[in-house]
Amino acid sequence: MTDLNVHSGEATLAGEVRGDGPALVFLHAGVADRRMWDGVVETVAGTHRTVAYDRRGFGGTPPHKEAYSHTNDLLAVLDAAGISHATLVGCSQGGKVALDFTLAHPERVSALVLVAPAVGGAPAVDTFPQDVEALLEDLEAAEESEDLDRLNLLEARVWLDGVLGAEGRVQGDLRDLFVEMNGVALQAAPQVGEETPPPPAWPRLGEIAVPTLLVWGDLDFPHAQERCQTMSELIPDARGRVMHGTAHLPSFEDPESFSTLLTDFLTEVEQTDRP
Repeated sequence: MTDLNVHSGEATLAGEVRGDGPALVFLHAGVADRRMWDGVVETVAGTHRTVAYDRRGFGGTPPHKEAYSHTNDLLAVLDAAGISHATLVGCSQGGKVALDFTLAHPERVSALVLVAPAVGGAPAVDTFPQDVEALLEDLEAAEESEDLDRLNLLEARVWLDGVLGAEGRVQGDLRDLFVEMNGVALQAAPQVGEETPPPPAWPRLGEIAVPTLLVWGDLDFPHAQERCQTMSELIPDARGRVMHGTAHLPSFEDPESFSTLLTDFLTEVEQTDRP
């Protein structure tokens, strides 16, 4: 493993590079940092060059009070690592970064793997099932009271256990790591500058011209699952896969099963690209 420290604006983005071969860049969720990918990277670094980095205010990347662009930060990472084009693997907010970057710099992306991605401009959700609504109200109350410890535990309930899963479903090292990663992000959030928003991606999904894999868990928000299914139909060369018994972070919960989906997809894409 080689450390990667990338300057973008006033920020120094902390990352790491492993392995050799076609490039894979991993983009973490908004409740995690690059460590959420460790179980996957350990598997695929034998056949690929992997890059994982922490966005501003996450993990080893300190926050800065400056306007910034996630797209520009990712471009700086690719350039610093000497990567001309890569497969982007993004979860949740990391998936949004991957989508926005692909639309802005299509020549730098060879394929997309989107795990329960957020999407700019996606249809708004007006109503939730009653039990889900109650969880969201608890989250909102914790945010308003600025009780970060309680908020962290509630976010573990929502994003790790899943709104359709039992409370405390995921335990042990995974839960401890989630709470640690998300705790850093919650503490840093007030010091992160304002993001310059990219154009909404949802109306432009039909423009994505690279092979795309969408993955989601069946214990995630119902609207998130429906959105992934719709995206697999709107993106021209896309396919969708459900990971049963997982929630919003299926690649973190079950890296072995996710790695199988990922390597199968990469094999398909790379064989197609061969002359």
